[in-house]
Amino acid sequence: MKNSKMSRKGFVFKKYETPYQSPFDKIFEVFKELITYTSGDFDEAIDWLKELDKEYKLTTSEYTIDDFIEDLKKKGYIREEIDNDGQGGSMAITAKTERAIRQQALDHIFGKIKRSGQGNHKSKSPGIGDEHTGDFRGYQFGDALDKVSMTESLKNAQISHGIDNFTLSEDDLVVEETLHKSQMSTVLMIDISHSMILYGEDRITPAKKVAMALAELITTRYPKDTLDILVFGNDAWQIDIKDLPYLKVGPYHTNTVSGLQLAMDLLRRKRNTNKQIFMITDGKPSCLRLPDGQYYKNSNGLDKHIVNKCYAMAQQARRLHIPITTFMIAKDSYLMQFVREFTYANQGKAFYTGIKGLGEMIFEDYETNRKKRIRG
Repeated sequence: MKNSKMSRKGFVFKKYETPYQSPFDKIFEVFKELITYTSGDFDEAIDWLKELDKEYKLTTSEYTIDDFIEDLKKKGYIREEIDNDGQGGSMAITAKTERAIRQQALDHIFGKIKRSGQGNHKSKSPGIGDEHTGDFRGYQFGDALDKVSMTESLKNAQISHGIDNFTLSEDDLVVEETLHKSQMSTVLMIDISHSMILYGEDRITPAKKVAMALAELITTRYPKDTLDILVFGNDAWQIDIKDLPYLKVGPYHTNTVSGLQLAMDLLRRKRNTNKQIFMITDGKPSCLRLPDGQYYKNSNGLDKHIVNKCYAMAQQARRLHIPITTFMIAKDSYLMQFVREFTYANQGKAFYTGIKGLGEMIFEDYETNRKKRIRG
């Protein structure tokens, strides 16, 4: 006779309830966005927060903006900077806040990506490797014994033979699939010329959000990969990940050649063979630094001398097996033609995009490249 208490499986539907957030957590989400837009200026961010509070009632009489600021201090998100005369100065964000901003950027742009431990770039096909996939298959002659999943194999033995007459046979053995891994070294170039805030559109904030998210993705999910970040205007220089929230546009022209030179110098120092350059820009190359240290600038159309230097750099990167992916935040026909020819010279890729979707495009391209083996 069958047991009347049969286990049943199915779906249970109930009204969605918003996960509880403390008053601090709710305001902190807004604060992290504001501190990014204000390039790390705490006082300006709080001024904006007060304006939003007036309009959207973010606080209550029980929990005010002053209470929020006190909690920021207690939790270690801000610190008081001391003036040269030893007196208390303004408030500044801490490394803890910088990390929280990067994590928020990752969550917003790339989704809730779980940390997968030691991981690098893998080929398309499963095989002998050391990155686990969570998929299992039957043991085959020649499989390494250290790849056998004992937990799954013992479970199979119990199912096949029972607990009372426990036997482990070759048919019970299963192996977890693994993937080949390869390292990737990436340089992210960010245009900080004045046009990145012109025409009524803030282009620099989304660009640095993408950089923060990419940095957090690589450091948490692919810790053996490297990411170097540089900015380019009249010149190019490297910045640290911790500097990203404070990044601002300057009164610069666009020295694309200088940025590419620095990017390739950074990648030459990397010993692994997988290297790539991501370039975020919205303007045409309009500046070169001459051997005597003087600047040659021309913002009128596409200067042939400057453009040819860009093509030469693209070809040089191609010879070094360094693909360049250009994310062009502009759709002027003559600029698109320049990017097409630049991309052809490098045999790289180009995306013509606005601000919306920039992060998703970079993420998808990064994930696509991590499935390829770039041979040097």
